[in-house]
Amino acid sequence: MSKVYLKFYGCQANLDDGSILKGILTKNNFTFIDSVKEADIIIIGTCIVKSVTSNKILNQLKEIYKLNKKLIIAGCMPESETNLCKKLFPRASLINTYNLTDILDVVDELLSGKITYHLGKKKELKLGLPKYFKDVVTIQISSGCNSNCSFCETKLAKGYIQSYPEELIIKEIKNYIKKGIKKFNISSTNNSDYGIDIKTNLPSLIKKIISIDEDFKIRIGMMNPKNLLNYLDELVEIYKDKKIIKFIHIPIQSGSDKVLKDMNRGYKIKDFIKIVDKFKKEIPGINISTDIIVGYPTENQEDFNETIDLIKKIKPEVLNISKFGARPGTVAAKLKSLKSEIVKERSVLLTKEYKNL
Repeated sequence: MSKVYLKFYGCQANLDDGSILKGILTKNNFTFIDSVKEADIIIIGTCIVKSVTSNKILNQLKEIYKLNKKLIIAGCMPESETNLCKKLFPRASLINTYNLTDILDVVDELLSGKITYHLGKKKELKLGLPKYFKDVVTIQISSGCNSNCSFCETKLAKGYIQSYPEELIIKEIKNYIKKGIKKFNISSTNNSDYGIDIKTNLPSLIKKIISIDEDFKIRIGMMNPKNLLNYLDELVEIYKDKKIIKFIHIPIQSGSDKVLKDMNRGYKIKDFIKIVDKFKKEIPGINISTDIIVGYPTENQEDFNETIDLIKKIKPEVLNISKFGARPGTVAAKLKSLKSEIVKERSVLLTKEYKNL
């Protein structure tokens, strides 16, 4: 019986991919252990959203590779940085986020000494698959998104949106409720894009979920402000339901309209403020989470000051601050980066201002 070490990094969708791989392998009599050195197979689920995270993962992979273990690199990196993976880790098999159900083939071939690459985008539903779970279950409702943000490498890995059918999502949730689950994370690359490709939308799906006559709660994951505007009033009303956890993650990324345009985000500051104000007014006590990228290449001091002003105005309960790091293959990677000391200084200042809110 082969022993597997599995570690996944990144977003809820990425972590859920890891749970699916663990579920498939457990069902097929593989054992999971916490020791890299004692494992027969090592599976690392990569994340490429931030430079700091990507570098951390690459360093871990290099250390593991030195052990001459049977290594499988999963997650987003195999698809978006295929050549780098092959160059640095020629003895590793690769499997991207679109080929999870191939994992048994990848493992069997690797155990027999054959290196394989399961790449390329295909339509694969991440529903109805075996999954390792405890108290909370993540339900992926789609993969990919319809945005083309200039800084985002994830788009290169996951492509355009593939929304999963509402009826299959509902069936998945009902099955887990029968198993005793009472809390779900609704996740995807960007929840607000859900349904664009299948003639529905997020409010329609959420209405159907909360209409399930059982005792449970859902936490809705990240939503880009761009498409959320199309059904803002309807979504706010839905959020009042007792089954929905009063939390919303809407990344703004910058407080400057100029920088947002350069990032190709597709909305303006006034749109973001409209969303925040509406939720705060209609749902007292809601937790607002947002993200800021500090030091985008075209960000000047005035742009940064506008970001400070915006954060002071909206006072988010959660603020995720990232220092800009150029990601391979993106539009922003072609731009001249700001001096690192400027980016660091702005990050420290924004962090300080947030803590003083």
